[in-house]
Amino acid sequence: MLEELKPTHIITQSQCEVCAVSLKDVQRAVCELTSSNPVIVSLEPNALDDVWADILRVGEALGAPERAETLVDSLQSRMDDIVQRTHWIPNNPPLAYIEWIEPLMAGGNWMPELVEMAGGVNLFGESGKHSPWMTWDELVTKNPDIIFVSPCGFDITRTLEEMSLLSNRAEWKKLKAVGDGRVFVADGNQYFNRPGPRLAESLEILAEIIHPNVFHFGHEGTGWVRYVWTV
Repeated sequence: MLEELKPTHIITQSQCEVCAVSLKDVQRAVCELTSSNPVIVSLEPNALDDVWADILRVGEALGAPERAETLVDSLQSRMDDIVQRTHWIPNNPPLAYIEWIEPLMAGGNWMPELVEMAGGVNLFGESGKHSPWMTWDELVTKNPDIIFVSPCGFDITRTLEEMSLLSNRAEWKKLKAVGDGRVFVADGNQYFNRPGPRLAESLEILAEIIHPNVFHFGHEGTGWVRYVWTV
């Protein structure tokens, strides 16, 4: 199919070899399977600024730099508006973002930035660095006000099917977020796990969840749901 399509450009990624085809695989495929000699644009975003830079690089490679700049400006404007509003909110609840359920993994890369931008306090993971492992002892010790579950590659339905791996743990019922009913499941596959334009919607989802009295973007039910745990 590659030979039939004769692409002039191929966009790939080198950020994570677990999640998708690696740069090495693409380079091998291009050498072996197509004679069109395409330009390979490999993306490796580790933080939010890297995402914007990658959009600009794609635009430049495709001969559409102005459209890329317009898109980045639009996304940044939407997100800056949320940041300006959260700046005046006095209470910033601590939040644990769970990117993998078994074993536990927290969100890294751009996720800590999004949590802070949405008016929360990020408890695990560091901006610009890959997602770290976390332990149940660490989760219980930090005892977040909000637990946000959005596993890499999973939609809401799949995540809900896996939530028993969390709720069946003895430590689960000890957590403040569980007792207060502030556990949320989001569509990681469509939003949070993908370093592209939908990160603007991802920030809106977080803002709705963290400060429901301030933000209403209409993502509940499609982008996120409240997890109801019953004994």
